[in-house]
Formats: sequence, structure tokens, C-alpha cells
Amino acid sequence: MNYPAADVVRKAKNKELTLGYWSVLDSPISNERLAMTGYDYIALDGQHGLLGYSGIVQNLMAIDAGHGPAGIVRVAANDPTVVGQSLDAGARGIIVPMVDTPEEAAAAVRAARYPGGGARSYGPMRAGLRVGPTPAESDAAILILVMIETPQGLDNVEEICAVDGVDGVYIGPSDLRLAVGGKSPQDPDVQSTFDAAIGRILSAAQATDKIPAIHTPDGTVARERIGQGFTFVTIASDLTHLEQAARQHLDTARS
Repeated sequence: MNYPAADVVRKAKNKELTLGYWSVLDSPISNERLAMTGYDYIALDGQHGLLGYSGIVQNLMAIDAGHGPAGIVRVAANDPTVVGQSLDAGARGIIVPMVDTPEEAAAAVRAARYPGGGARSYGPMRAGLRVGPTPAESDAAILILVMIETPQGLDNVEEICAVDGVDGVYIGPSDLRLAVGGKSPQDPDVQSTFDAAIGRILSAAQATDKIPAIHTPDGTVARERIGQGFTFVTIASDLTHLEQAARQHLDTARS
């Protein structure tokens, strides 16, 4: 059976505009509602988010109930067990943090793909309901994005992009700004250096026909990144928007 999420993966791999939302809360009900708003994917943050493995499973189920977006997981680490569990749980793609070298990128690919292209252990659990059924079909139906967010990762970005099996590179702007010398994730004093780093990563992805992906804080910045050439763009996060909306309504009432 062809599920809409499979179309999202194909669209992303074809470098068509793919817009997503970031979720850090272990809240299946809110993620089910978010899955019905029109985003192409919902990314669950297994690194800094407030969900454990059971939360990832339950929230992927909730996203699938939305009958549209793909459930993506930023895994906690570049670790075969963590990567395999997220894919077994039904993730349509993984975002692997802190990738510094082409060897580490290749390790992420091995962890995410079955023998032939990788070393993933067979045990798809929920994934078997929607992805596959054969290992080769499963491999073709998932996304592997590696994050460029450290000084070493930036230095090696061209070689990382050239790794076979990596579908794209995902920029973590907060860590990247720190990586280029920022004193905080919003430090304006390194803006020109930060912009140059963004441009270098984008060029490396485009030169190797990889997905250029990036996180953004809001729709305005997302639109700017799309104009630059990024095709896989994530917007904000549920916790951030919850706080912003609550504060806005309180300020309006008090005024």
C-alpha cells in the first residue's frame, strides 16, 4: 500500500520543497493535530527533546494517524542501536547529529541501511506495517540526513556530502553559530562568518546532488532559506510556539 508519507520521502529526495515542523514534547495528541496542519513532515527531537524511546514510538503512531506527513527522528547519537530503534519504530527518516567526518557519515549510513548497503539488524516492528516489505525497499524508502554543526564538520563538509548513501546535510544553526566563534546561538558579531558557513554547506550539498536541509526559527526565516536554495526546511518547535502564543495572549489581555 502506498502511504502519503512515502510521497514526502520521494519529494525530499527529488529536492522539491519539503516543509516540516519540529517537536520536542512527548505529546502524541498535539503531534496528531500538528500532522493535520499541512506540513510535509514532523521531526521528533530524540537528542534534546523530552521524549524517550516509548515516546518516539507513540508520537510516530500519532503522526501516522494524521495520514499525510512523514515522521522523522533526530536520533540521540550516531549509534547503530539508536538509529535502528528509530527506524524499527517507523521513522521515515533520521537526522544524525554531530557528524564531523566522512567516516562518521558512512557509519550513519551503515547503521540505517540493511546489509548490502549497511549493517542494520532486521527487526522492523512498526516499520514493517508501512515501509518495505523487503530490506532493499525499506532502504529506498527512508531518508538519511547528517548534521553539519561543528568546526570539524564544516571543515569536512565537501567530503561528508560525497559519502554514498547520505541523502542530505542538515544545518543546526545554533551549534553552527557557536562553531564559527559565536558567544551565543544568536551572536550577531559573527553574522558574516556564519552566513559564509551556511553558503558553503549549501554549495557542497548542491554540488553533490544532496538535499540541503536547515532548521529555522520561524516562517519568515524559512522563506529566506527557501529563497537561498534550501529544499528541506524545518520551522521552529512546539514548545517555543506554546510559550510564544501564551505570552502574546497574556500581554494582549494585560494591555
